[in-house]
This record gives sequence, C-alpha cells and structure tokens, in this order.
Amino acid sequence: MIDVALLTLLLLQVKHFVCDFVTQTPYQLRYKGIYGHPAGLVHAGLHVIGSAIVLLALKVAVPLPAQFTLLGVLLAAEFVLHYHIDWGKEQVVKPLAEGQGMAYWAIFGFDQLLHQATYVGIAYVLFRV
Repeated sequence: MIDVALLTLLLLQVKHFVCDFVTQTPYQLRYKGIYGHPAGLVHAGLHVIGSAIVLLALKVAVPLPAQFTLLGVLLAAEFVLHYHIDWGKEQVVKPLAEGQGMAYWAIFGFDQLLHQATYVGIAYVLFRV
C-alpha cells in the first residue's frame, strides 16, 4: 500500500508541474489574482481534472460507491484550496513581482509548499481509509 501512496504523490506532483508550469496560460497568470475571475477558476479546475485522472487511473482501493463520494469531496477540496492558495499568493506578490527578489521567491516557494501539502493530505485520506 505504501508503494501506491508514494506513486500517488509522485503522479500528483507531476500533474502539478504540468498544470502550473507547462500548460498554464498567460491569461491565467494575469487574472487569477482577481477574486472570482474565470482565469483562476479554470486554472484550479484544470488541476482538479488532472488529479481526477491520476486518482481514477490508480484505481484507489476504496469500495466503489464510497470511492466516488470520497474522490468528489477530495477533488472539491483541492479546487477550493488550489484556487485560494493561488489567489492569496497573488495578493502578496503583486507588489514584489517587479524585482522578484528574495521575498518574491520565498512567497512563491511557500505557495508551492502549500500545494504539495494538499497532495499529502489527499494521499493521507485515501490511504488511511
């Protein structure tokens, strides 16, 4: 079971890299700091779609009716968390983005830490059940 949990974490991290650094558009980057703007909602939604693909592909070992309920709750939580983590980061880094100095990178790193902690939480819930 630990192997599947670690594989889950790895694949969620790969998904995160793809959604945040490969496929995120300038439109999403520009407007996800405006609360409720479709750009941030789409960005968080793409993360959830990627996570759903990962979790369904791994066939998480939870009995079927409960599996879809649990996955739905986890994906909804990821959407809310991802959206607000990104929005919050944008509120703090906007004034710092010009110089991209030490404070900018510390906040950017903290943002990434929070996203990775979300994936640890997902794995914990899935493999503790």
